[in-house]
Amino acid sequence: MGTMDAASGGSGSAVDERNVGARWYNAVWRWHFYAGLFCIPFVIWLALTGTIYLWRPQLEAWLDRPYDRLPVGGATFAPDAQVGAALRAVPGSSLRKYVLPQQSGHAVRVIVTAGRVDERVYINPRSLTVLNVVREDDRLFNVVSRLHGQLLAGKWGSYLVEIAACWAVVMLLTGLYLWWPRNRRGLAGVLYPRLRGGRRRFWRDVHATAGIWVSVFALGLILTGLPWASAWGSYMGEVRALTGTVAGPVDWTIGGKAPAPGRDAMPGLHAHHEGMAVPAPPVKAGELARVIATVRPLQIAPPVLLSPPKHQGGPWAVASDAADRPLRSEAEVDGSTGRLVGRVAFADRHVIDRIVGYGIAVHEGALFGIANQLIGTLTALLLIVLAVSGAIMWWRRRPIGLLGAPLPLARPRFRTGLVAAIVALGAYMPLFGATLILAVVGERAVLRRIPTTRHWLGLS
Repeated sequence: MGTMDAASGGSGSAVDERNVGARWYNAVWRWHFYAGLFCIPFVIWLALTGTIYLWRPQLEAWLDRPYDRLPVGGATFAPDAQVGAALRAVPGSSLRKYVLPQQSGHAVRVIVTAGRVDERVYINPRSLTVLNVVREDDRLFNVVSRLHGQLLAGKWGSYLVEIAACWAVVMLLTGLYLWWPRNRRGLAGVLYPRLRGGRRRFWRDVHATAGIWVSVFALGLILTGLPWASAWGSYMGEVRALTGTVAGPVDWTIGGKAPAPGRDAMPGLHAHHEGMAVPAPPVKAGELARVIATVRPLQIAPPVLLSPPKHQGGPWAVASDAADRPLRSEAEVDGSTGRLVGRVAFADRHVIDRIVGYGIAVHEGALFGIANQLIGTLTALLLIVLAVSGAIMWWRRRPIGLLGAPLPLARPRFRTGLVAAIVALGAYMPLFGATLILAVVGERAVLRRIPTTRHWLGLS
C-alpha cells in the first residue's frame, strides 16, 4: 500500500508539473502573439528603411557624383569668395557651416540658413558657379532618417517607433523561449526548415529558424537604435545627469532633434556655443582661410564641418561628421590668429558615450565597413522573413470572426525570475513598462468586461 501511495503521489506531482509547464508555455505564447501582431508592420517598415540607410555612403556618393567629378586644374577662389557665392544664391542667408572639400575635384558644400531653414549650396571652387541648392531637410537620407525613426510624424512618431522596438524585444525573447528544443532529435525544424510535412509545418519552421538565426543580431540592432528615441534618449540623459556621468553634449539626435543645451555642455569646448538666441555676427574676412590652414594638418575624419563663431570674438567650431563615430573628434580654432584653442577626441568622452557611439556606428553599418553593411542587411531581411511568416501563420490558423489569439489556460504562477526579468526590462525600456501596465489594466478593467470584445480577443 505504501508503495502504491508513493507511486500515486509521484505520478500526481508529475502531472501537476506538466500542467504548470503547459500553462506557462501558453502564457508566453500569448505574449508572443500579441507582441508580434503589433510589431509586424513596424518591423517590416523599419527593416526596409533601415536597409536603405545602411548603404548611405555608396548611395550618397552616387547621388553626388555630378558635384565630385569637376575638372581639376587652375586656381581656386578663396574660401570667403566661395561662401559669398553661396550667400548670394540664397538671399538673406548667413553662414551656418562650411564643409571642407575632401579632394580637389569636389564641389564645395556651404550650408547657409535663412528664416531657420538650412540650405546646402554646391559651389565650383574654380569658377564660383552655383551647381545646386537643396534644402537640408529634403536631402534623401535626411528624409529616410525621419521615415525610419519618426514615421514623418515628429515626436509622436518617434514614441510609436520606440514602443514597437520595445515590444519587438519581447517578441524575440518570447520567441526564443517557444523555439527552445524540447525532447527533439536532430536539427531539422530547429536550425533549418523541414521541406516535407505540409505548408503548416513549413511556415512554422521558416518562422522559427529565421527567428533563431536573426535574434542575436536583431536584438543588438534594436537596442543600439534606442539612443535616438524620444523617451529612451531623454531617459538616458536623466540617468547621465543623476549618476554624474555627463562629460559633454551627446553627438546624436534624440527624437529627431539635437539634445537640449545646458547641463550636457562640455566645460570649455563648445560650451559657450550652446543656447545662443542672438544672430551670429558677420564672418570676418580671412578667418575661414586661417581656420582651414590650421585644420587640414590635424587629419580630422571627413566630412569636416566648420562653424563660424556664435558671438563676437569667439572661436570657430570644428567637428567631424564621420559615419564611423569612434573616428569623430571636435576642435576650436581662433579665427583671428589660426591658433588651435582645444581639441576633444572620441577617446576623451565618457565611457557611456563611447559605448553608445560604438553601438550607433554598428547600427548604421559604419563600424567595420562593408561587412557591417552586409550583416545589417541580412539581419533586416531575416526580420522581414520573420514578420511575413508570422503573419502567414496567423492568417492561416485564425478562426473565422476571431482574432485567433492562443486560448488562455489557468493563470501560471509568477516566479521570481520572471518578475525580475519584467522589472529589468521595464527599467531599461520605460515605454515597455508603461505600455505593459496600460495593456494589463486595459484588459482587466475594460476588455474583459465587454462580451463581444472578450470573445474576439480570445479572453474567455
